Amino acid sequence: MRSIILLLLLLASLVSTAQGNLTISGYVKDAATGETLIGANVYAKETMTGTTTNTYGYYVLNLPPGKYTIVMSYVGFEESSQVVELKADLKLNLDARTKAIVAKEFEVVGEKAKNTESTQMGTVELDVQKLSTLPALLGEVDILKTIQYLPGVKSNGEGNSGFYVRGGGPDQNLILLDNATVYNASHLFGFFSVFNADAVKNIELIKGGMPANYGGRTSSVLDITMKDGNDKEFHGQGGIGLISSRLTLEGPIVKEKSSFIVSARRTYIDVLAKPFINPEGAFAGSGYFFYDINAKANYRLSDKDRFFLSGYFGRDVFDLSGSQPGSPNFKIPWGNATVSGRWNHVFGPKLFLNTTAIFSDYQFSFSGGQDDFKFGLSSGIKDYGLKLDFNQYPSVRHELKYGVNYTYHVYTPSTVDVASGDTEFDIDTPSKLRAHEAAVYIQDDYDVSDELRVNAGVRLSYFAHVGRFKEYLFDDAGTATGTRDYTPGEAIKTYYGLEPRLSMRYKTGATSSVKASFNRNLQYVHLASFSSIGLPTDVWIPSGKNVKPQVAYQYAVGYFRDLWDRKYEASVEVYYKDMFNQIEYKEGTQPQDGANTNYDAFLTYGKGWSYGAEFFLKRRLGKFTGWAGYTWSKTMRQFDEINEGREFPSRWDRRHDISLVTGYELNERWTFGGTFVYSTGQATTLPVQRYFIEGRVVSQFSERNGFRMAPYHRLDFAATLKNKATKEVKDKLTGEVTTVQRRYRSSWTFAVYNAYNRANPYFYYFTTEGSTATNDLRPVAKQVSLFSILPSVTWNFQF
Repeated sequence: MRSIILLLLLLASLVSTAQGNLTISGYVKDAATGETLIGANVYAKETMTGTTTNTYGYYVLNLPPGKYTIVMSYVGFEESSQVVELKADLKLNLDARTKAIVAKEFEVVGEKAKNTESTQMGTVELDVQKLSTLPALLGEVDILKTIQYLPGVKSNGEGNSGFYVRGGGPDQNLILLDNATVYNASHLFGFFSVFNADAVKNIELIKGGMPANYGGRTSSVLDITMKDGNDKEFHGQGGIGLISSRLTLEGPIVKEKSSFIVSARRTYIDVLAKPFINPEGAFAGSGYFFYDINAKANYRLSDKDRFFLSGYFGRDVFDLSGSQPGSPNFKIPWGNATVSGRWNHVFGPKLFLNTTAIFSDYQFSFSGGQDDFKFGLSSGIKDYGLKLDFNQYPSVRHELKYGVNYTYHVYTPSTVDVASGDTEFDIDTPSKLRAHEAAVYIQDDYDVSDELRVNAGVRLSYFAHVGRFKEYLFDDAGTATGTRDYTPGEAIKTYYGLEPRLSMRYKTGATSSVKASFNRNLQYVHLASFSSIGLPTDVWIPSGKNVKPQVAYQYAVGYFRDLWDRKYEASVEVYYKDMFNQIEYKEGTQPQDGANTNYDAFLTYGKGWSYGAEFFLKRRLGKFTGWAGYTWSKTMRQFDEINEGREFPSRWDRRHDISLVTGYELNERWTFGGTFVYSTGQATTLPVQRYFIEGRVVSQFSERNGFRMAPYHRLDFAATLKNKATKEVKDKLTGEVTTVQRRYRSSWTFAVYNAYNRANPYFYYFTTEGSTATNDLRPVAKQVSLFSILPSVTWNFQF
């Protein structure tokens, strides 16, 4: 590890040639809360030389000696400036003060526009504050559902928070919460995400042009940063909705030096439904609920050192039980836990280090039985990791990032337990799967000229599947011949590879640019999905002897433009992606089939490809904000053992996707929001012929995913009413009336989901009508739809 860090520092020094410049560096913070601001613009007005703050609010400006007006701008905050005399390296922390954005405040002079200036492609940052004004299913504000409104991002179905990016599967999205990987981001079988928006500070989605500091996935990165907590004074906020309530508390531990935030949420579906369940009925003991808690604390050790500790814990619990003798009893708990410890250190104005220790745990279990029969199924994954990430600012034209990371994985494959009475069936417990994963990376964001900027990087990754492990041995006929035991730490299979990353921007005018990117990504973990099971039984498995790492190549090019004094952002991107070493379970495989055999025995391997065009128009400022997106895409798969080896549409293939998201601030009290979505129907496999043979109905199916469901479309509305921000106070002695800010704020959000009551298909099933006796037996297709028009109301409060 030490030699790798020294090598990175040596490589970085190659571009760190001194140019006689001095530095202005520091942090940008919200003056009211002490929260650092991510992506704030800081620039020198005289030279228009500028930069943006990193994930921790830190910035560096490289300038020759002289007198400068340093300007800070950030959407939603007052633009501020101050004059400095730069004679030596200067530390300058900047405070940002909030403002009310009104219609006339459109001009943003000198602000560096990420849309046209940066090399980033397919990257979107969401304003967390505005999420609460958008319509939401049953009033639950959901980060992942908002992401589904973006071009190139597909939904997994009605009300589902799962998302798929540019033809990739759900396992190909790297979801990070304060640098810790979240393996299952859904509550309620996918209908709600695990992220509580009240605890979130920043959301960034990267669909293409993935920087070299991210790895381990082939499609996208969803990087979510939690709030640090108010270090000025104690505050709280929360809400009460139809199915859940939430509460967030934050405040200083040591004023202006240390702070905390705790946010909790729980549903009460089980409590509300209990009075309506017959205590003598078949399902008297049934219920479902989920809960989660986010917590974070930070402490500023010195001007150069700061420590953060954050964690998440969430669980879903589903019980199905009855009071009658012989009733089935099932319990299905699952959930995530993450812990991140981070240390920021500023070596000097040009070198910033973040060290992160990470723990992540996802567990799923199913236990149940009826009478004397008992059945259990469990799976999971644990990660223990360490990351070192350096930011270096050697000159005005270079911004370096380099680092190293290591993760120790422990996978629990599908483990089955079966018993009947006093008899336990002899089913070997599958070995836990252990693996080492490591990577080293370096990248440079380099201004070749005023017009051309290049972000070039490379990532070297390593993966080793190691013992302890029991391998089942089979002959060519598939007959078991014995086992082989690997000792702890013994290498079973090792992989490594280079992952080049390149993106560039060429300015074609003051407000327009052309961008291009190329990525090669390796992914050493796979998600094996049982598509026929409606439970979260998907299993994470590592690459190994037979399971090769996923490999993806993505090429993209786009045109980006800011319109009307940068009130609007517009872009057009086209992409092509090749995906190799994709996995699926063989047709007909069930979770219990993994007993007494290798974890990869029922897998089949193939490839995929996807291409498309994405159109995006966003209004950034003013009373009326929102965006419109359209995607045309095609996603295909090919497996030798599926569909007779012929290519077929992926389950995530949608030819057309349209999304409209709007928000309108009528005045200080009323805000309105609306969303509309349309997408081509999901590809699925259905019977095309049915025969009646010897008293049985025999089905003949279409090709794999050869049938399209009806198109999906939906319109949602929301209106938020806030109480007045100020109140009048009369002095008892003088009678003077003054206007003061209210300490307690509240609002009501009224929403309508599926406003015109569209019956969108969730799945189809077939039944028969008639009989053979009357010679009119015929198959009939039935559509199941989940949600009709759903009104909701949520009360939110702050203090």
